[in-house]
Amino acid sequence: MKQVTQRLRDGKIEVLDVPPPLLTPATLIVDVRASLLSAGTERTKVETARKSLLGKARARPDQVRQVLEKARRDGLSETIQAVRSRLGEPSALGYSAAGIVVAVGDRVSDLQPGDRVACGGGDYAVHAEIDRVPANLCVPVPEGVDFAQASFATVGSIAMHGVRQADVRLGERVAVIGLGLVGQLAAQILRAAGCTVVGIDLSPELVELARRCGVHEAFVRSDAPTRGNCDAVVIAAATSSSDPVELAAELCRDRGRVVVVGDVGMKVPRAAYYEKELELRVSRSYGPGRYDREYEERGLDYPVGYVRWTERRNMAAFLDLVASGQVEVEALINERVPVDQAAEAYERLVDAERSPLGIVLEYEPGPELAQRAPAPAPTRPSSVVGTVGVIGAGSFATRILIPGLQRAGFQLRSVASSSGLSARAAADRTGAGAVQPAEIIGDPDVGLVAIATRHDSHASLAAQALQAGKAVFVEKPPALNDEELEALRRVRAESGGLLAVGFNRRFAPLAAELRDHLGGEPFELVYRINPGPLPDDHWLDDPEEGGGRLLGEGCHFVDFASWFADSVPEQVSASMLAEPGRPLAAARGFTVLLDFGARGHATIVYVAEGASSLEKEYVEAHAGGRSAALHDFRALELHGAGRKRTRKSGGDKGHDAQFAALRRWTEGAAQEGPDPLDTMAATLAALRSAQTGEAVRVP
Repeated sequence: MKQVTQRLRDGKIEVLDVPPPLLTPATLIVDVRASLLSAGTERTKVETARKSLLGKARARPDQVRQVLEKARRDGLSETIQAVRSRLGEPSALGYSAAGIVVAVGDRVSDLQPGDRVACGGGDYAVHAEIDRVPANLCVPVPEGVDFAQASFATVGSIAMHGVRQADVRLGERVAVIGLGLVGQLAAQILRAAGCTVVGIDLSPELVELARRCGVHEAFVRSDAPTRGNCDAVVIAAATSSSDPVELAAELCRDRGRVVVVGDVGMKVPRAAYYEKELELRVSRSYGPGRYDREYEERGLDYPVGYVRWTERRNMAAFLDLVASGQVEVEALINERVPVDQAAEAYERLVDAERSPLGIVLEYEPGPELAQRAPAPAPTRPSSVVGTVGVIGAGSFATRILIPGLQRAGFQLRSVASSSGLSARAAADRTGAGAVQPAEIIGDPDVGLVAIATRHDSHASLAAQALQAGKAVFVEKPPALNDEELEALRRVRAESGGLLAVGFNRRFAPLAAELRDHLGGEPFELVYRINPGPLPDDHWLDDPEEGGGRLLGEGCHFVDFASWFADSVPEQVSASMLAEPGRPLAAARGFTVLLDFGARGHATIVYVAEGASSLEKEYVEAHAGGRSAALHDFRALELHGAGRKRTRKSGGDKGHDAQFAALRRWTEGAAQEGPDPLDTMAATLAALRSAQTGEAVRVP
């Protein structure tokens, strides 16, 4: 399918051919017929991407802080590699589209194939022939509204929420500062609500357009009235200047309301706002539900009795106004162009003097949609053991997994991902093919399937690949619950295939030296992890998608301790730092005690709120009168016989050695160490222990 993309390094716009996205339980697959290219948000994104590195840094200081934090934790070399990789990848553009539903997920109940829908959301309603969109970001298109008009629904919901934040009433006088796309729509919505609307902008052309669209009074900024007789002001401008916030204070009457919708300077003149006792509000995007993963991605709606106007209801209300003729969007469309000409359309968009207000990209129907996701067909065990297909094309897959497999002698044949775009980017860098996951699993010329998707799909994809006769390498964790784990064991036994799990730390060179140095029993081992913060809504902390920190990351350290002991623990005890409003499985801090009987004990301490200056991973072990301390896999201190030795490494956590071992295994060598499915069983036992408060025997 065709998709419009932008390279972050230089802002280059391209229309690429990428695999279509995959249907998931809470989403729809939409055959897009129109998408809106808006003069505000998208122009800013392109202009930022075209800045120099210094310009990008000045525009996004928040991301600079993230880079510096990563450099402190992971080292300069790894950080530079990650930044270069990110800048070189194409990113999706667009956030407002409309089309026809062609498939619905199991959790979607109120939309069906064949429905005409408007779609919203960055990374969802993108400029592409096929979009995968969560159900709560899709609404039916009323009769009489065409796809081009419906593609305004997302931008319309932004304007709608801004108006709702202004809390306007029939007959009130409301000013709109900034008459771009959102401002024009806000003005029309206010007029439909029975308000007297005053429009203000720097552009005479936009002022004249507002007059034609029914605004009662419209002024160029230099001619704007300064008498304070407005009940509310909606700021829809985009500027680093605080002039709109200052002007709003002049326009408002006593105790008026000012709502900031656009990205403007926020140096609020205290005296002006204090003397009139003005109320300043900030409008957050489409409305309630925005940035809430439970609402947007999982489809959990807010009860209408408590939250009357969610982002989805705002989209629907806007389309009703379009259908009734109370909001006119045709006048806001400057051009309709086929998606093949998107790059040229963006060039016109970023033209400071001639920038169109709204461009609609149009798409041809996709007749081959039903054939785009073939079911995986079982194949005979492949004799092409050195050929690999990779499912998952995120940062880890592109920076660590794919290069490591290639260094180990594997030939990369194809790459797949759930969205398609990241697979195309990885394929372009490596010369492989970009396909869907089912095509990799069903390809008789793929001997090894490597899986690096999000955690909730690991077990099912690994099982499918084993059933198709493939050797399988799956990143940790191999499963998120006992049912998945036992199903994976059963399929492995029935297929007789190779199943390897990405527990790389047992392959680290300094880890091997640590174990060889001690070589005695009983041992005591302490593994402390200080991972640093993640966003509160990060997918890893979602028990269903990422498994939470214990299952999603703690399995690494349980496996390391089991490898050190050359045994699975007999029983496990665990406690987790419960956090208000979060399920226990999503807790970000935990302590696990692994009891290996007469062999020894291991304690894993995963720190939720550690200092950034403290090393990320630290291992200390003692046995037979000897001790060792491993610092972030960079330095190993060996103590014994009254002396100390120090070994250095570049932070090698064992990835290359792991892939070299994987290559040997695919050629018939036996796997060493504890079974990774057994060590995952011990991690699942740790979660049960934390939930019950009792020690749990490991099966």
